[in-house]
This record gives sequence, structure tokens and C-alpha cells, in this order.
Amino acid sequence: MEKERFIVHVDMDAFYAAVEQRDNPAYRGKPVVVGADPKGGAGRGVVSACSYEAREYGIHSALPISTAYRRCPHAVFIRGDMQKYVRISRQIFAILERFTPDVEPISIDEAFLDITGSYHLFGTPEDTCRRIKAMVREKTGLIASIGMAPNKMTAKIASDLEKPDGLVIVSREGLLGFLHPLPVEKLWGVGKRMLEALQRLHIRTIGDLARWEQKDMADRLGKAGIHVWKLANGIDPRDVRGEEGVKSIGHEHTFAEDETDWERIEDSLMWLSEKVSRRMRRLGYKGRTVTMKIRLADFSTYTRAVTLERATNFVEDLYKSALRKVREFKPGPQPIRLIGIQVSNLEREERQLDLFSGTGTDTDNKERLHTAVDAIKDRFGEAAIKHRK
Repeated sequence: MEKERFIVHVDMDAFYAAVEQRDNPAYRGKPVVVGADPKGGAGRGVVSACSYEAREYGIHSALPISTAYRRCPHAVFIRGDMQKYVRISRQIFAILERFTPDVEPISIDEAFLDITGSYHLFGTPEDTCRRIKAMVREKTGLIASIGMAPNKMTAKIASDLEKPDGLVIVSREGLLGFLHPLPVEKLWGVGKRMLEALQRLHIRTIGDLARWEQKDMADRLGKAGIHVWKLANGIDPRDVRGEEGVKSIGHEHTFAEDETDWERIEDSLMWLSEKVSRRMRRLGYKGRTVTMKIRLADFSTYTRAVTLERATNFVEDLYKSALRKVREFKPGPQPIRLIGIQVSNLEREERQLDLFSGTGTDTDNKERLHTAVDAIKDRFGEAAIKHRK
């Protein structure tokens, strides 16, 4: 029998809003919404984050800020301070790295940890999770929810079940007993369309899905069916990968409704290119191979790649390369369910530039421009500057 793995998912509770409540006692216990200016219900942005008090009014991330205002006009609306959030995030990750070198950042406020080889330094695996929660609270004044399980998917599901301030432990022996009663939409990869397809097969819970034969699920739903069937049976061998294990950097987007409007598809591709470009610079990477991913309405999935002459992390290079491959692919009349972009063949970005110098090559000037844009977004949020197609 393989050695049991202890995978931890740490997720900060209502991170941006919790930071604001921590720093301003007048906000504590009140609905706090971080995002665009609501402008008395006429604002055009979206909610970035909100406190649990605000969630009681039906407010959630990505909700139009105007809707949030109508639902709770007496809420505290804050533009947010990304520079502060990034600084606190670094403090949190420094704490996590005290418990294991195997830390995989997922976003500014969540990460996977593999404590299989280090938990004995802190007691049992559960002791380790409790010490992580306690140290985060002691050092930052913030609360984290934690899920621990034998694999990444289950750990992430577990961390979400008892928020806020949750701690859910799933053992190898109890893995299927934990998963099978849960709604099938808890599985990664089960979005709106997949959920509808599963419900047509009278599949409501993860256990319902697990009881199907793998071949039958493949016949009905193809590769996507095999993927969710494996997850339903607790099969998720993916490792926690720290920064030194990064082989590729990518992002993908599933449309709320299968999309046929190419203007929206290209806008989404630009948005994805910006996210990947920014993440590459934050991690200090450039890459040469750009891969475009498309999933059609029937769940068939295709990738097309191009390898560039020189490594890059410039958003315009990534977008143009991916767009060319999208257009070459010609998916025909079938709507697009998902689009993604990934950069591989990575190499370290070595140069450090003077942001305010007026001299240098075109490449130097582009790097200064991208660095300046990153600084503005860190200060004022992702929506502060948008690239034009």
C-alpha cells in the first residue's frame, strides 16, 4: 500500500474584507464590500470580496457592484488596497513555509501544502493544521480555514465546508465516505453544463457518479466524464508543486453560457493573457511555448501550441500567439464552453531594470512599461489598466 499523503488546503476567510475589518474596528460586525465605487447604485464594477456579514444579503465575489448596493445600501463599500493585501499575503506564505517547503500558491489568499514529510516535527497531521491556524491568527490577526485530505481536490472541498474558521480532516480510510454524500457539483470540472448532463443521468451526488462504470461515463461524456469519474472515486494523484517545480503557467475561463460571440471570446483571451503575463512576472519567469486550449459545447477539448524565437512574458506577445492559434483552429459553428492559455518552456527572468530610466532597447522599454503597469495594478486593483486588443 502506498504511503498516505497529507495534503492541506489553506484558505483565508473573506481575505480583503477581513483585512479591512482588522485595520478599522468600526467595520467589525458590519457588511463590508471591497470593490468598485457603487456610485449610489450606478457603479459599473464588480465585488472583489465581501465580509460574511455582507454575504447574508446575497452579496458575493464578481457580483455587479450596483446589485450589491441595491441589496445592502448600508454596507461599507471600500475600493481596496492591493499593495496592502499583497504585503499581508507574503506574511502568510512566510508562515506556511515554516511548516513545509512544499507550498503551492493558488492565489493571493490560498495555497496547498504537502506536510507528509514534515508533520512529525509538529506532532500529528491534525496538530500541524491547528498550529498553522493558530500562527496565522497570532501573527496577522486573520482567520484561515483548513482542509486536510489524501489529495488536493478533497482538501480543497474540505476547507470550504465549515467556513469561517473551519478545520475539516479527511483520512484515507474515510475518503469515499466523506466524498460520496456531497453534491456532485462540488467536484472540480463540474460546471453548469456538466451538471446538467449529469442530472439528465439522474446523478445528484458524488456517490451516484462513483457507482457508474468508467467506460459508461466515457461513452456518455468523453474525457470530461472520465475526469470527474476518477475524482468521484477519490483518484487525484497530483502533487503539490512549489515554485521550483513550476513547469508551466496558465489560466482558463469557463463561460457562464456556451459562447458564440467572437468579440467576447477574444476579449476573454486578452483577459487571460493579462493574468498569465502578470503571474509570470510575479514569479520571475519568461516562456517560449504558448498553448491555446478550447473546449467545445460537447466537451471535446483541443490544444494548439506555438514556440516563439525568444522567451517572453509580455501580454501582447501571449495574446497575439494564442489568438493566431484560435483563428487557425476554426472551431466552426459549435459554441465554445472554455478557453485557456498556458505558457511553458520556462526560463528565469534575470534582469532588474530601473523603472524610471529613459534609455534602453525596445525590449527594455517594454519591460519598464509592464513593470509600471504591475505597480499600478498592485496599488489600485486589476481593473485600473486594461490592454487594448
